Amino acid sequence: MAAKPRFRNEAAVTDTDDTDPEGAGDRKHPVDETLPPLKMFTSGLQHVAAMYAGVVAPPLIVGAAVGLSGTELTFLTGASLFTAGLATFLQTLGVWKIGARLPFVNGVTFAGVAPMLAIVDTTDDKADALPVIFGAIIVAGLLGFIAAPFFSKLVRFFPPVVTGTVITLIGVSLLPVAFGWAQGPDPRADDYGSTTYLTLAAITLALVLVLRRFTHGFVKQIAVLIGLVLGTLIAIPFGVTDFSPVTEADIVGFPTPFHFGAPQFALAAIVSMCVVMLVSMTESTADMLALGEIVEKPADEKTIAAGLRADTLGSAISPLFNGFMCSAFAQNIGLVAMTRIRSRFVVAAGGGFLLLMGLSPVAASLISVVPRPVLGGAGVVLFGSVAASGIQTLVKAGLEKDNNVLIVAVSLAVGIIPITAPEFYHAFPETAKIILDSGISTGCVAAVLLNLVFNHLGRHRDDDEVTAPMEPGEEISGTRATPTTAPVH
Repeated sequence: MAAKPRFRNEAAVTDTDDTDPEGAGDRKHPVDETLPPLKMFTSGLQHVAAMYAGVVAPPLIVGAAVGLSGTELTFLTGASLFTAGLATFLQTLGVWKIGARLPFVNGVTFAGVAPMLAIVDTTDDKADALPVIFGAIIVAGLLGFIAAPFFSKLVRFFPPVVTGTVITLIGVSLLPVAFGWAQGPDPRADDYGSTTYLTLAAITLALVLVLRRFTHGFVKQIAVLIGLVLGTLIAIPFGVTDFSPVTEADIVGFPTPFHFGAPQFALAAIVSMCVVMLVSMTESTADMLALGEIVEKPADEKTIAAGLRADTLGSAISPLFNGFMCSAFAQNIGLVAMTRIRSRFVVAAGGGFLLLMGLSPVAASLISVVPRPVLGGAGVVLFGSVAASGIQTLVKAGLEKDNNVLIVAVSLAVGIIPITAPEFYHAFPETAKIILDSGISTGCVAAVLLNLVFNHLGRHRDDDEVTAPMEPGEEISGTRATPTTAPVH
């Protein structure tokens, strides 16, 4: 018989167990629950610590290419933190039909770095580079906002075999980031990858694992945050922890609108950022599907459309405060998967911290004190958790069928090309490489297309099961083995 919904607003499902604990049908879904202030504070701060390096890297890279001074670089970084907070509020709290209302952290997408650097290189007067970039982002964001409800209809092409593949790819694609952090802050430095850095990363990883294994309750849930704090303290005797950003930062600083000049609109720049927007929307769709699985609140077409509106509107608003294109941060999905803290209000609290750091450089500098190797050690757990969630989804995807095995195998192979062979697409045009260098996007497209070809087009039956493995010494025959003819052990 149909069991009562476990949470308010959750559709009833057919289940053999029709027991309903007292009050269970009236409970809010964990995504919509608020937590005690201390847990809200520390868990939100943990989300900020997990994504901080990712959100400040693009403005530092682009700002350096433009030739900004140290003061202007600090301003640009603070602006990115501030706009990430606004975009996170839009995504988690929502307004009207904007916002997925899931525990999503939004921030500057790294997919836009390469085309923004290309815009800088092709701009004669470097003082105009940022206004041209901001103008292109505004147009791309508005066009993406209009396209969001149409783009969301693609969700029908994301069955478990596709979503599981994409979620796995998200985790696998993020792991090299953690490995890079573990080796040190500067790849060009002589000590990059030194035993000191790798030891600090290993110690932090061990601390997180020990806390997850031997603690309980709240402490276990904030194991990553505790690991980052302890790792930072341990790094002090090694001379790796740098407190100078705290002493040099201003207490208050507001991202003045159009600080670098009014936006300029150049067609070539607009086209390139529109391509980035399509890539970002594809990755955000995959991220929402992944997070929906993890928090047990599957993202439907309506949710994805609302989430994409938040991404694109946040991107369109961001240049007003000197920020860049915004997108969902996949690394925080790993944090949700590991801690099982599913409340969107926790992430909204993280958005509040981002706003605070954007308005107070000294507050932002506190997070920047955490050494990269320490972040790398924690990142192994976070990003590996995403890949593990993808594998869990694949287990439910029907891998007893040859077709699905082929879909997963080829899609994973296509998706890890940018990781294992970074120069694989070196002969392609720069515009094409924006898409091809995103393993998540290429793997996602491959999985969707292969699923259509193998499981839909021209199909009249769905019984192609994996051949039973041969026993040692068994001869190959022309007849396919079936589960019923497989040897019994």
